[in-house]
Amino acid sequence: MNKSAIHPMPAYFDRYINQVPDELEIVPAIQKSILDIYQLDKEKIDSLGDQVYAPGKWTIKQILLHIADSERVFIYRALRFARKDSTPVQSFDENLFADHSNAGERTLESLLDELVAVRQSSLAFYKNLNNEQLLSVGHTYNAEMSVLAMGFTIAGHQAHHFKIIEDLYFPLLNAQ
Repeated sequence: MNKSAIHPMPAYFDRYINQVPDELEIVPAIQKSILDIYQLDKEKIDSLGDQVYAPGKWTIKQILLHIADSERVFIYRALRFARKDSTPVQSFDENLFADHSNAGERTLESLLDELVAVRQSSLAFYKNLNNEQLLSVGHTYNAEMSVLAMGFTIAGHQAHHFKIIEDLYFPLLNAQ
């Protein structure tokens, strides 16, 4: 099932969903996102260390752990919606998570290994959903969202942050 089947398209999360190519179905989109992790330029990331492109922005290590942390929240929501739990889910404070992640104390390899493991778990979950489950809808703190939309959000959220790394962090290496 591809993203054209998402109804309703959740406001705010559409910016992530729209990062995924239209022709990809959910399982191939998640599979591609795993390949994208392996294709990250680790040498450039290591060279940047803890540099940020502006004061108050996260380091790349914090971004990588943010992607994994957010995915855990998204997959929990998707699980609840797929299992017909209609209790609205709460928001989370991504900055609080980042501030207390200890990402800077970890190696790049450990962060990437964790992100791949989380993504592979999400892939296993999505591979085993039927169409009814994919189209199940639940309520987040501020939007109605389907399980399918949550899956495309996972893949697109990563694409969004990888584009930020490419566009705003990697150019810092030229300024050195």
